[in-house]
Amino acid sequence: MAERNAGGAAGAAGRAPAADRADAIRNVVLVGHSGAGKTTLVEQLLAASGTIQRPGRVEDGNTVSDFDEVEVRQQRSVNLAVAPLIHQGVKINLLDTPGYADFVGDLRAGLRAADAALFVVSACDGVDGLTKMIWEECAQVGMPRAVVITKLDHQRADFDGVLATCQDAFGDGVAPLFLPVITNGHVNGLIGLLTQKFYNYATGDRAEKEPGPQYAAQLEQYRGDLIEGIIQESEDESLMERYLAGEPIDAVALIGDLEKAVARGGFFPVLCTGLGVGTTEVLELITQGFPSPPEHPMPEITDLSGKPVQDITCNPDGPLVAEVVKTTSDPYVGRISLVRVFSGTLRPDMTVHVSGHGGTERGHEDHDVDERIGTLSCPLGKQQRTIPKGVAGDIVAVAKLSRAETGDTLSEVDRPMCMTAWTMPEPLLPVAIKAKSKADEDKLSQALGRLVAEDPTLRLENNAETRQLVLWCMGEAHTDVVLDRLAKRHGVEVERVELRVPLRETFGGTCQAMGRNVKQTGGHGQYAICHIEVSPLPSGSGFEFVDKIVGGVVPRQFIPSVEKGVRSQMERGVVAGYPMVDVRVTLYDGKAHSVDSSDMAFQVAGQLALKEAASKVPTLLLEPVDELSVLVADDYVGSVMSDLSSRRGRVLGTEPVGQGRTLVKAEVPQLEITRYAIDLRSLSHGTGTFHRSFLRYEPLPPNLAGKVTTTV
Repeated sequence: MAERNAGGAAGAAGRAPAADRADAIRNVVLVGHSGAGKTTLVEQLLAASGTIQRPGRVEDGNTVSDFDEVEVRQQRSVNLAVAPLIHQGVKINLLDTPGYADFVGDLRAGLRAADAALFVVSACDGVDGLTKMIWEECAQVGMPRAVVITKLDHQRADFDGVLATCQDAFGDGVAPLFLPVITNGHVNGLIGLLTQKFYNYATGDRAEKEPGPQYAAQLEQYRGDLIEGIIQESEDESLMERYLAGEPIDAVALIGDLEKAVARGGFFPVLCTGLGVGTTEVLELITQGFPSPPEHPMPEITDLSGKPVQDITCNPDGPLVAEVVKTTSDPYVGRISLVRVFSGTLRPDMTVHVSGHGGTERGHEDHDVDERIGTLSCPLGKQQRTIPKGVAGDIVAVAKLSRAETGDTLSEVDRPMCMTAWTMPEPLLPVAIKAKSKADEDKLSQALGRLVAEDPTLRLENNAETRQLVLWCMGEAHTDVVLDRLAKRHGVEVERVELRVPLRETFGGTCQAMGRNVKQTGGHGQYAICHIEVSPLPSGSGFEFVDKIVGGVVPRQFIPSVEKGVRSQMERGVVAGYPMVDVRVTLYDGKAHSVDSSDMAFQVAGQLALKEAASKVPTLLLEPVDELSVLVADDYVGSVMSDLSSRRGRVLGTEPVGQGRTLVKAEVPQLEITRYAIDLRSLSHGTGTFHRSFLRYEPLPPNLAGKVTTTV
């Protein structure tokens, strides 16, 4: 059974809450747009349960979950954080997630670790596009959900308006459990629609009273809709018959059906909070209405060969299956892995198998290693409170797993398993960086390796063509956090440089050219002359070398040398320093010397011949063109298509995808979409996503060719 936690100062930890049974745990992720009040709600729930003495404030930088330097400075969450508490003998792991779109990777990790989601909506601002998208994702997997309307004390608060917005955005099944009683802009209490009681908070403590007659009509209307929704989604036919017959139904029976309806992912209760109001009601819903880990479906599990494993359940006595949902590294503490235990029991000093598969495209090689578990702890802000074990259903922190990365599976050494990774968004904002000094350059590789291991939405590319180090990020805010961590956490200073797009060169016509490499300086000289004809090939053809030498004017052993020299010059380019493609080079004549000709001499002659050809015919720059698939809400399709056209793009067509969304397909030059991840978010109010893939190379318009930064 869970133990009650001792109180402490704001943000300070008392005894670590522990659980021996999976059914005495609730894992709840808080979802909502930035500024909706998720972190503030976590503080209020921690204080209401006695975990901390008083709630901290985001503005003061003293909240439990926003303890990172970046979060304190920016006054917003950028990391997934766990805040455990105890209520009525149940351990509740609150997962506070970032609300900004750049940090959706941590949001997805929170969804994976949780068994239910609490959507936090501001009574002032309503529902944004990202919140609606996450709701739809939860609906696809049947995640139980509830809504908490916050900031009812704000002067712009509109409970009825925001409730209607939620019902419109989230669809059927959204119904309030409580109605706020607001007097002169202050929330005095809540009316429970199931219990038909008025919970008065006017004195600071919760006092139960009968609601006044002025609320009778409103109570009857909302209560009737609520009961019908609960009974319908719980499919309780006997209760439905009693309700239709007009029999009185007690709250106990309704609460039992409420849990069934919520667990099935078809009914979504709405709660509300104000200053010091509503936290007890939220905790009661979590403990009584949300499912425990054994009631939540297990993710797909396979053995290392990919064969599905069917006999795994959320049982502390079962085989160990756990997943690393977040990894952080500290220069002093080392690597800390936040782990959700799905089956079995995790204990200190035990040896586990660490398996990571399916992340090669993001720079995470497949790996299978055995590692020894270090200290187990229960995190609360900066505090890591040691615990003796982590049972199935719980979320714990594991110290010093040197090879484990976010998304890896921990299992028993004699029965290794792998959990199918959750879907992560592709980072689509490229940012080129370079170290500020030689000392920074020496430390950069190791620091970036650590950041990539802990952040699946960060990809590292060392582009051999442009000779640039490129970070692929989710957006500008994500980039700022990554660079800040490089500087503050790892002591590596870098600067951003202009991103180079890998262009190509090709010949715009056919010509003949000679490469003459004749040097007599006394002793062994160089003698090689070759005549070539160059001609362009269709796009995508690559390089073709044709040997038309007759009569041995170029000895047979030196013909490959000419080709090697031509290829070498093509890799370096002849005009702007970009590789040359789609060219046929025909060697048709030449001269050699019996003493001074050599392999190297003819390589140089081949290079000179290609350079001379470039002076005789126009040389074209080719730019890479990507195929873009943009998924956007119907309201923004016109704006997106117009914007793509302004980027020299060709819109290929559109097709409806689900309800209210459209897929726009287009071909757009890479030069025009280096910052499209930022621009699309602005165009679509955060609702648009896109995928890009290389298509082909096309000639760069002459008016742009001169503007491209080149290095010869």
